[in-house]
Amino acid sequence: MATLLSAAPFRHRHDREIFALAVPTFFALIAEPLFLLTDTAIVGSLGTQAIGGLGVAGQVLLTLAAVCIFLAYGTTAAVSRKFGAGDIPGGMRDGIDGLWLAVILGVVAIGIGWPLGPWMIDLLGASPEVAPYALTYLRISLLSTPFLLIIMAGTGVLRGLQDARTPLVVAVASYIGNAVLCATFVLVLDWGIAGSAWSTVLAQGAGAFWYVASIARSARREGVSLAPSVAGLRASASAGFALFLRSVSMRVVALVTTAVAARLGDESIAAHQVSYNLWALLVFAMDAIAIAGQSIVGRYLGAGDVRGTRAATRRMVEWGVLAGLAFTVVVFLVLPWAHLPFTSDPKVAALITASLVVVALIQPLSGVTMVLDGVLMGAGDQRYLAWASLWTMLVFLPFALVLPSLATSQTWGLVGLWGAFSVWIVARAVTLGLRARGTAWLVTGATRG
Repeated sequence: MATLLSAAPFRHRHDREIFALAVPTFFALIAEPLFLLTDTAIVGSLGTQAIGGLGVAGQVLLTLAAVCIFLAYGTTAAVSRKFGAGDIPGGMRDGIDGLWLAVILGVVAIGIGWPLGPWMIDLLGASPEVAPYALTYLRISLLSTPFLLIIMAGTGVLRGLQDARTPLVVAVASYIGNAVLCATFVLVLDWGIAGSAWSTVLAQGAGAFWYVASIARSARREGVSLAPSVAGLRASASAGFALFLRSVSMRVVALVTTAVAARLGDESIAAHQVSYNLWALLVFAMDAIAIAGQSIVGRYLGAGDVRGTRAATRRMVEWGVLAGLAFTVVVFLVLPWAHLPFTSDPKVAALITASLVVVALIQPLSGVTMVLDGVLMGAGDQRYLAWASLWTMLVFLPFALVLPSLATSQTWGLVGLWGAFSVWIVARAVTLGLRARGTAWLVTGATRG
């Protein structure tokens, strides 16, 4: 009993740390899938082919964002370690170089993505009716890529400095602006799917400007130059390479699910667009705990506190499971009405309902997976994360290609596809759990070395 009582304040202290970062991060994170869900609901008024086009183009854009996620995650880990070690100017220097790298990558992405747009859409299996919508949305939205990557890098800087409030304010303001502009452009001005894309460009541009202004003020306060450093750019790119490989593996999973859904029929890809974004909304919500984990674990390891790292990790895993169980209940409660904001097509509605059953069941395990991924990310264990993501992708691929082909109907085909996706979640939970039980990731100091 004495041991339990003495441990209680320690556990509560971690709860306060977790929630101080996780609660504002939760609202900031769900803004991104809300971007897509709002666009999906508004574009849904244009018909099944338009919503299918949004789904295909959205996966290309999400892939681009995901492979560059190291701009946020790598920066959070590096800055939080230096914050824990008391080197705030060093953390700011890393963050500014990350912002410059974001600009460079954004411009390169536009140059590559614009001419390759038709090929990428065809690769994802879009039908002739869906492809024009997808290409229009993709080419306009590509213009927002530098803004999106600046937002990602800026978010990493501020979270590494334990500031979760500013990303929340920017995310909420950008979401509201996007929603208003999208409704105006599509429903009032009748710009079609192009209106949805332009609303995203403008909203993300405003968000990027906000981040740059905020970080510039902090840099001047710490006496850190805003000019890029060649050595810093090289270090940021090198540190992010393992996370790039991790993200590529994860996006292969998402792209394969989209391609298989598209080949099951226009109704399937439309339903998958809704189900996948609802899953992403829930996962982004649980990712709030994971991102709190990145900041907290990086800070503890930077300060050399292994015991605190272990205790915080256990507590965050517990919260991940509880959040997943809560979301399972929520999905089942809204299941009969979940399709209403997105479609009036009864076949698409039935497919959404069927796939959301699987989405509900995998929530607790998704919570554990997200938290452990964030913990290892905060520890700077990127090399292991890259290899684990590669192997779990290879486990997923045979199931994704075989299970839908064995189905006797379009409904069971989509359910089989989500079943394969669940196999991937299980594989990730196993590989991350085994790593977290060991000690190889517990490297202390201002840099991982």
